[in-house]
Amino acid sequence: MPIKNRFSDLSGEMTVWRRDFHAHPELRFEETRTAGLVAERLKGFGCDEVVEGFGKTGVVAVIRGRGQASGRTIGFRADMDALPIHEATALEYASETGGTMHACGHDGHTTMLLGAAQYLAETRNFDGTVVLCFQPAEEGGGGARAMLKDGLMERFEIDEIYGMHNWPGIEAGQFAMREGPQMAAADSFEVRVRGKGGHGAMPHIAVDTSLVASHIIIALQSVVSRNVDPLKAAIVSVCGMKSDTDTYNVIPDEVLLKGTTRYLHPEVQGVIRERMQALVTQTAAAYGARAELTYFVGVPPTMNAPEAVTHAAEAALAVTGKAPLEIDPVMPAEDFSEMLLARPGAYVFIGNGDSADLHNPLYNFNDDILPVGASFFAELAENRMPLAD
Repeated sequence: MPIKNRFSDLSGEMTVWRRDFHAHPELRFEETRTAGLVAERLKGFGCDEVVEGFGKTGVVAVIRGRGQASGRTIGFRADMDALPIHEATALEYASETGGTMHACGHDGHTTMLLGAAQYLAETRNFDGTVVLCFQPAEEGGGGARAMLKDGLMERFEIDEIYGMHNWPGIEAGQFAMREGPQMAAADSFEVRVRGKGGHGAMPHIAVDTSLVASHIIIALQSVVSRNVDPLKAAIVSVCGMKSDTDTYNVIPDEVLLKGTTRYLHPEVQGVIRERMQALVTQTAAAYGARAELTYFVGVPPTMNAPEAVTHAAEAALAVTGKAPLEIDPVMPAEDFSEMLLARPGAYVFIGNGDSADLHNPLYNFNDDILPVGASFFAELAENRMPLAD
């Protein structure tokens, strides 16, 4: 791969960093060791400013180019947190923390951005400013929102922002991206069904909440198939069902359902919520029960700005010699979407090759793509903010 020579030199060192992060994973807003190492290295690289404790456990660094005539500031973001998964890889650098694992590649994302930071701080071959955002708590913890709340865009005067995620199943080092929605919004919900408990042998004098909950689950499957525009992808999934009994012959008084909704177009959320509310309450009423829907708004769709995708594609082509793949949207979610609501930018995928899937106990980040990802960030900075001849 035609990556920058400096990253070929750094490849071995970057692998050591990545494997150390992998062996010491930390959950959302607990990334103190990771953040400490990141800040220490950024200071050692000679970054102009390093701010710790930003967005609780995040780190932000500033690197100013040799020129400042453009007045442009570009942000790059990497996530640092791990997942509550017990690792099953048996690698020599496997997680040393039971029940916690880097199963989504955030160890690699952090390392790639660190590699880019070292190169950019050494060379400064750009006209403007680069802001490096090492974000905590991407995995459901609101880390992006925390950094935004602390004034990330305003304090560092960021004009546009870019992020990257590894993607199993795409050729190692191959970039992939698209304009518009790349990843889905993710909301969650609870449905609490209340009836009248009783003996399993006398259902006629009870109000069977298990039966009611089952019909609600079935009814909810009509939301996407009959109420959402078929050209606008969406999902309503009931993923958990729990009653207040744990025996063989008791009809529960109460049943709790939990699930998630996903959609690519923001206007679909209103349709989903409205239809869910009607189906939940009216289905329960039809069986003489009561049901309450609680809907939790999560993160919005990840929307890539067309102009930013063009810049990202140019950098990807320069680094790999291959045009990036134009992919279909995917339904997992990413809280980098919050940053893309605040500033234009793009979120790109880099192929992890033939690895286990994300969030799988056998997953491992592909160290071969570390210099490719780092080179992408550096190339993007130099291409968007070229020094005058």
